[in-house]
Amino acid sequence: MSRDSDAGPTIGVDVGGTFTDVALSVGNRLVTAKVPTTADQSVGVLAGIEKACQRANIDPSDLDGFAHAMTVSVNALLERDGARTALVTTAGFRDVLEIGRQARPHLYDLDAEKPEPLVPRRRRFEIDERTTAEGVETPVDPDAVRTLADTLRERDVEAVAISLLHAYADPENERVIAEILREELSVPVSASHEVLAEFREYERTSTTAVDAYLRPAIDSYVGRLVEEAKGSGIPTPRIMQANGGIADPATVREHAVTTTLSGPAAGVVGAAATVDDGDAAGLVTFDMGGTSSDVSLVRDGQAERTTDSEIAGLPIRTPMVDVNTVGAGGGSIAWVDAGGALRVGPHSAGAVPGPACYARGGTDATVTDANVVLGYIGEGTALGGEMTLDVDAAHEALERLAAEAGLADAREAAQGVYRVANATMTRTIRSVTVERGHDPRGFTLVAFGGAGPMHAPALAAALDIDRVVVPRPGGVLSAFGLLAADESYDAVRTVGVEIDDGGMDHLDAVYDDLVSEVLAKTTDPDAATVSRTADCRYAGQSFDLSVPVDGTFDATTVIDRFHDAHDRTYGYTMDETVEIVNLRVMATVEGADPVIRHDGKGDARLGSREAYFPDVGSRETTVYDRDRLESGTAITGPAVLEQAESTTVVPPGWAGEVLTDGAVALRRTGVSG
Repeated sequence: MSRDSDAGPTIGVDVGGTFTDVALSVGNRLVTAKVPTTADQSVGVLAGIEKACQRANIDPSDLDGFAHAMTVSVNALLERDGARTALVTTAGFRDVLEIGRQARPHLYDLDAEKPEPLVPRRRRFEIDERTTAEGVETPVDPDAVRTLADTLRERDVEAVAISLLHAYADPENERVIAEILREELSVPVSASHEVLAEFREYERTSTTAVDAYLRPAIDSYVGRLVEEAKGSGIPTPRIMQANGGIADPATVREHAVTTTLSGPAAGVVGAAATVDDGDAAGLVTFDMGGTSSDVSLVRDGQAERTTDSEIAGLPIRTPMVDVNTVGAGGGSIAWVDAGGALRVGPHSAGAVPGPACYARGGTDATVTDANVVLGYIGEGTALGGEMTLDVDAAHEALERLAAEAGLADAREAAQGVYRVANATMTRTIRSVTVERGHDPRGFTLVAFGGAGPMHAPALAAALDIDRVVVPRPGGVLSAFGLLAADESYDAVRTVGVEIDDGGMDHLDAVYDDLVSEVLAKTTDPDAATVSRTADCRYAGQSFDLSVPVDGTFDATTVIDRFHDAHDRTYGYTMDETVEIVNLRVMATVEGADPVIRHDGKGDARLGSREAYFPDVGSRETTVYDRDRLESGTAITGPAVLEQAESTTVVPPGWAGEVLTDGAVALRRTGVSG
């Protein structure tokens, strides 16, 4: 739905690896800003809010709403600098995190190594208890738990994860341990039945360990941001979760694992809110920022979700927007490997020192430096509306790379960096389309992020995608997505039953419990929409598919839906008993989509400069101020459309049109000139 133009101003702030992006909705106006990301992310967040409010000529205390996406949790996992965590588990199961699954990271690599567990063996503790799928057989001894608490205190642990065998079926023993440890210790305690009430010991234990590992950092950051916002008269921030919905600070401080991939999820939500897939099979969302590129699918207006994710090699089974991330962003460093091959990423120059062209002390050649040398980013371009570029430094960095790689000059090196980065991102798009049975040619590519619109046409051409859309707030679309996000909460319970024509009434009781759980978390239960799903499989299968359940459980309907889902996914059905593995519930309170009013006017042409396109060579390229382009304006490549937060490249062989909301729709013409 559309935001009421009389509603108070709301702001979304997304922290990226290089820049912190801001989108401010004031009536029907959209004001954007970009500031460098700071070591303490809250400093950059408040600086971005101040900057956007100054541009909108309002005071931060005038804001009615504040939504936020962050990288605190994913950074902690990637850099392994989370809390000193202990794991408490059933006697005999101390090494579940280490054993993991039989599958190797790389099937034919005999030297492949799994990532180290978040909790080392010396901080994994066993306790005598026994719970089966039918219930508790051996109760836990409270005195043994208190003795364990003394040991944990001596070991100076900062967080505790508890994951007992079959606690998803009967959490009583786990509940006793959690209550005692919370009384005895002054550190966060994460219990698996509260984090993930699902079977599969390894994934449940891993997810609980991740939650505990992240909680001190999330609690500290979110608590500090809440206090700083209060001191500035800014509303309490709502936090974007990995499932694509926002939640109150208390929820994410208690369930830190839900904040992983917070920013990428917001970007997908923003793409779904601004671009209509129309006659296309769906949208491929492509978010290229400073340190990475994120790819996802939107079909039937909804972001694809998954409960089977992995970050830094760690399984996390919390509901997430299904995002594939690759270490290829504007700040990704280009280098030459031992065999003399040119490589790009995954290491990034970050915000400080940043690419060489930022003139902040960086000397390594990056993708952004390559785009400067190729002429896509000009000398007069001001990133974020303020940061001017050092073109000479970019050329010098690429010259050094060329010498190391045995290439002729800076431009040839830049061309190589551009091609390698594009090849990496193309493979990532194939992984969410072709490898999942989707033909990318039927999709529209939605490009955003600071660097995404510069590379999107090349990626689309490689995938035979004919249409690319760059939303008007493309440079800050994740921040914009925060303004459009719904409030949403998930709950799950493993039941493990075969479906038959009778005796399924108990499933409705489980659904009722789950519905009560999620509604209790919403700000307005009366306005919430509740959806029920069931994870089903044929008897004996290892993996399941989720199907919708409408109201009272109906066995015949669920079986038919599962057969249909299995046929769509795998191309066949089986004459086998259907089992229900998990029941899931999601409560959603719909947000308000901010209106984007585009009123481009004036002389948009800024001039021209020479740009190099790998397939056709150098071309004199017209440069436009994108914000001044009027709706309906036709653009023929080669052209460059500059904005404060991003740059769009229209190569030869492509043409564009400015839509009524300021988005630019590009189509391949096949005529490169």
